[in-house]
Amino acid sequence: MIYLVRHGQTEFNAQGRFQGQVDSPLTARGKDQARQIGGMLRRLIEPDHAIVFASPLGRTKQTAHILAEAAGIRQEIVFDPGLMEIGMGCWEGLTNSEIEANWPDARSGFSRNEWYFHSPDGERYEAFSDRLEGALHRVTSHSCTSRIIVSHGVASRVLRGLYANLPRDEALSLETPQDAMFQLTEGQINRIACD
Repeated sequence: MIYLVRHGQTEFNAQGRFQGQVDSPLTARGKDQARQIGGMLRRLIEPDHAIVFASPLGRTKQTAHILAEAAGIRQEIVFDPGLMEIGMGCWEGLTNSEIEANWPDARSGFSRNEWYFHSPDGERYEAFSDRLEGALHRVTSHSCTSRIIVSHGVASRVLRGLYANLPRDEALSLETPQDAMFQLTEGQINRIACD
């Protein structure tokens, strides 16, 4: 069984900035979200038979540590670079208006969730998807009964798409909540709210 979690709210999330592979710390709300998800996990798993895999970026590390403590998971967290967010190059850390001001119409013709893969010097969908597929294979190959993945918004969409064999456009339109997680089991995706 896999539980997929997006990191808690960050300062950049609150400011409407795209993070990609740059970082900003969790807000107080983001820390609370991580604790709530950890508390929910504690009710769903056997902590002694669980392991956390996380992106090595600061916001996911912070979320993973808070979540693991709240869930009672003592196994060392595995930080896997394959779980990192899409690299957006020169668009990282910017707002929508800043991207538009510096690269007018660069995102024209792309859907809201497709343009992430079209920054001038960013990661393309195929490379991103291949990287995440490798990480998902490493997670599913682990012997623990419960495997928790702490990752990112766009990464969460693509991971769920890979897991459930969804078409690209359907996967990219999936929601990315920070106050819920997804249970992945037998090719199915179930949303678990943590309110």
